Amino acid sequence: MAAVVALVLTPLSSRLAWKVGAVDEPRARGLAERPTPRLGGLAILAGVLVAALIWLPVDDARYRAILAGAVLIAVVGALDDILELPPGAKLVGQVGAALLPVLEGVEVTDFTLPFVHRVELGDLGIPVTVLGIVAVMNIVNFSDGVDGLAAGVCAISAAAFSVIAFDLERATAAVLAAIIAGAALGFLRHNFPPASAFMGDCGSNLLGYLLGVVAVEGAVKTQAVLALVLPLVILAVPFLDTTFVVLKRLKYRRKVYVADANHFHHRFSRIGFTQRQTVLYLYAWTLLVAGAAIALRFVPYSDNGGRLHAGWSIVMGSILLLVLAASVYLVYVLEILKFNRLNALRMRYGRPDATDAEVEADTQRRMETNEFDAVRRETEEFEALGR
Repeated sequence: MAAVVALVLTPLSSRLAWKVGAVDEPRARGLAERPTPRLGGLAILAGVLVAALIWLPVDDARYRAILAGAVLIAVVGALDDILELPPGAKLVGQVGAALLPVLEGVEVTDFTLPFVHRVELGDLGIPVTVLGIVAVMNIVNFSDGVDGLAAGVCAISAAAFSVIAFDLERATAAVLAAIIAGAALGFLRHNFPPASAFMGDCGSNLLGYLLGVVAVEGAVKTQAVLALVLPLVILAVPFLDTTFVVLKRLKYRRKVYVADANHFHHRFSRIGFTQRQTVLYLYAWTLLVAGAAIALRFVPYSDNGGRLHAGWSIVMGSILLLVLAASVYLVYVLEILKFNRLNALRMRYGRPDATDAEVEADTQRRMETNEFDAVRRETEEFEALGR
């Protein structure tokens, strides 16, 4: 139901976006090739609301507050898409939306960590939960920079949350997660490259908010040993992307909230990946880490007393090593080694005697100063001359 509603209403949200001027124009840091309407998040919101009114207990104050927060953050995001709100105003809207469900009991008061056991938050429960939900909003918002990426990653993540929440006997949270996945998939039909509609801040903040709420309700609030770890694993791809970007901005003393072109998808684009190749690689990575999170819940590598079973522990360790190897491959090989190869072609065309050390030094300098586009153009010219 959520998928169908989002699928049908996305063209209507696009018409509204054209009328109110919520249109994303091609720009240097973006990958859009033509003007594209935003506000697709309104269709996602409609899909979530319609399905929630049918299958969620809306007589429960917590779920009424969750839906109210969803409406609030979607409205704030839509205003940002139309008017470009200042960062402070957006942050106030995010905090306000997160507070609505938290004050109604969607709060982490304690959690269990492996080897540490139970951790009581006490009076810190409310601010920590709000901070966590706001963090997920911004993580998803930061990752929404290429056609289909945020919608696909959020659909995969929500599906994983749904499976885990059902197993943790958090059925209502699991249904909400399934609804989120459906709404994201319905919108993805219009957003997969080449996209005819963008979700905008309206949609990215909404999906981030809902995933944050589901993480709290469906996993972290339980007494499962890995309850806090599971959301971190499921959201590892956008979390790593945001972490790398923020650290680089801090390193070069740039404002954290000012957008740039240093996300994973920008880097993939600069070394020659198409938008479809980029999102498919990132989908595959997200599927791997989500699968690892599900395996952590279902593979019986230990008993209730914490004693490990050798055979299943080897299986679980192998799964985690596979995911780690794939992550290293994507982050290191695809981003750095391929770029190094292209840069070596460029340098040796002009300087046949360039050493490997000189190529490596030039590659490092260009990565730090963000001079990828020049390399790509020069490489294309080199290849054209070769033909």
